Amino acid sequence: MAVHAPARAEAARGTGGWRAVTGHWLAQYRRVWVGSAISSFLTPLLYLAGMGFGLGALVDRASGGIDGTPYVLFVAPGVLAATAMQVAAGETTFSVIGAIKWQRFYEGMLATPLGVRDVVRGHLAYVLVRLVVACGVFLLVAALLGLVRSPWGLLSLPVAVLGGMGFAACCYAYSAGLTSDQGVVLLFRFVVMPMQLFAGTFFPVEQLPGWLQPLAWVTPLWHAVEACRDLVLGTVTPGPLLGHVAYLVLWLVVGMWASERVLRRRMVI
Repeated sequence: MAVHAPARAEAARGTGGWRAVTGHWLAQYRRVWVGSAISSFLTPLLYLAGMGFGLGALVDRASGGIDGTPYVLFVAPGVLAATAMQVAAGETTFSVIGAIKWQRFYEGMLATPLGVRDVVRGHLAYVLVRLVVACGVFLLVAALLGLVRSPWGLLSLPVAVLGGMGFAACCYAYSAGLTSDQGVVLLFRFVVMPMQLFAGTFFPVEQLPGWLQPLAWVTPLWHAVEACRDLVLGTVTPGPLLGHVAYLVLWLVVGMWASERVLRRRMVI
């Protein structure tokens, strides 16, 4: 059910109400945070243990790591960035469809003085909190394990979060236009999982076939992984880092614009 609102009045709303929307989603999360701990915290650490230390021992023994870097050091920043992407996708798919179609949270919100911009930005602000906590815990554990070799590694946290937010904003726009959850299944199967596997998380994209490498380069995850890896290993240079950050900011800006546009078309008539 769409909400009636004059276009000018609806556009005028949305100056600070996003905080109430963020509070709503945080209150919802307090009821289910124990269940999400597995996907948000334990799964990335299991990836790090299995791929980094388990498979990594074989890689290091056979080839001396990746370009001389121990495999676990290569994988850790990749898993950090991939964790941000996974959390972002999880919080901007089924929850968005549910808020529109099943629980109809958005319908109730838009019947108040809240506007579409409040709804979108409040939800994404909640995603930001989730990303900071999930990535912060992972980075802390990685540092305690000696996997952060440079003080610049602290900046990998905001970079990973930025990558997650860029992907979250675009996922939000996609989910807001869906009429069934089948589209979410397709997103995870054909976008999220391939990105995690082939965007540089576990091996350099240079090992992919030549025709496939440009597809990895245009993904936000590859840029987040490369920037995080350079920061954690202390091999960062300003030019490439700024390029990666600018690309991720572009994803965020375009995604937020598209999210507001799609949700307004879906919910407001």
